[in-house]
Amino acid sequence: MIKRVLADKFKELAQKFPILTLTGPRQSGKTTLVRALFPHYQYLSFEDPDIRLYASEDPRGFLQEYPDHVILDEVQRVPEMFSYLQTHVDRKNESGQFLLTGSQHFLLSERISQSLAGRTGILHLMPLSLEEIETISSDSLESFLLQGGYPRLRDNLIDPADFFPAYTATYLERDIRLIKNIMNLSAFERFLGLCAGRVGQLLNFSSLADDVGISHNTVKAWLNVLEASFIIFLLQPHYKNYKKRLVKMPKLYFWDSGLLCSLLGIETEGQLASHFLRGHIFESAIISEFIKYRYNRGRRNNCYFWRDRHGREIDCIIEKMHDDLLPIEIKSGKTVSQDFFKGISYWQKLAGTDNGYVIYAGEQRQRRKIATVLPWRQCLWGIDEMRRGSNLYR
Repeated sequence: MIKRVLADKFKELAQKFPILTLTGPRQSGKTTLVRALFPHYQYLSFEDPDIRLYASEDPRGFLQEYPDHVILDEVQRVPEMFSYLQTHVDRKNESGQFLLTGSQHFLLSERISQSLAGRTGILHLMPLSLEEIETISSDSLESFLLQGGYPRLRDNLIDPADFFPAYTATYLERDIRLIKNIMNLSAFERFLGLCAGRVGQLLNFSSLADDVGISHNTVKAWLNVLEASFIIFLLQPHYKNYKKRLVKMPKLYFWDSGLLCSLLGIETEGQLASHFLRGHIFESAIISEFIKYRYNRGRRNNCYFWRDRHGREIDCIIEKMHDDLLPIEIKSGKTVSQDFFKGISYWQKLAGTDNGYVIYAGEQRQRRKIATVLPWRQCLWGIDEMRRGSNLYR
């Protein structure tokens, strides 16, 4: 099994909460991780129809038979269970009674807010991060982007062209029907592809609605589905004004670059190297790495972007302690040019600061007057450096 960074935090919180909940996309390795960390716990999957029926029809009897030290997998399949878990764990009042996993975060969040508030820790396990991948492989940039981070693909050396179409089909046929009763799956699949084509761009609801032939409200509902199942995330703009009119629409990104490439029809490294969206794919991958770094340590997302009405922007703003903001530009070029620093230079004058980083597709670290330049492979090392130097991740 590939060592997961989240493992240490998971073991720590299991000693502090009666219930620990692990969410993340399908096949991100949730079950594998929990069973490896707690081999003495009894494992039950609500994907099994018999187990699911037992738990939904007789939850009290189910909890009497399995009173503690139990892993409940795909727990969103039996939402009735949460209310019974509340009273059950309160009676015993011990840590680590139940470990829950689920691939549909919004269902879990809704039920947890009603029943398990204060009784459960919540962690997110995303596809493999760059720091995890580099323990097993030293990819080129194109290979890293094309393969993405799903553990099964990496463990079994599956060709991305074989893995992702099957993953997408399973997602559409199983998860989408479970999350929301979407009857027109072909329209939803087209919607998913159009989202891929808009990666790294400001989200325009009207444009998406017109292109798919659905309503504005349906676009919002379907985006919620993609967010809830950890396919996409929306990067919000930072609103600190600096006396400028700012864009208030979010940007759309994908958690996994391999899935993104597949949805764009990219099957080879050569196609990726020359693709017109290569820059946005690279940007999506790097920003997702920043957020995975936080999630793997049990922390919230603190990434934003900044853009004014004139189109001047910073790709990623990391919010540090005391409202201190760190600008990061992400460039897919492999040679450092002066254009890399235009956004940060403008931001520094506006914000009255002199810090900043540029992440690029090359291989050399450079310390420039305006900003530190980090190669893509060291982006996480650079984050750790920032954390030590500026309380960024404390």
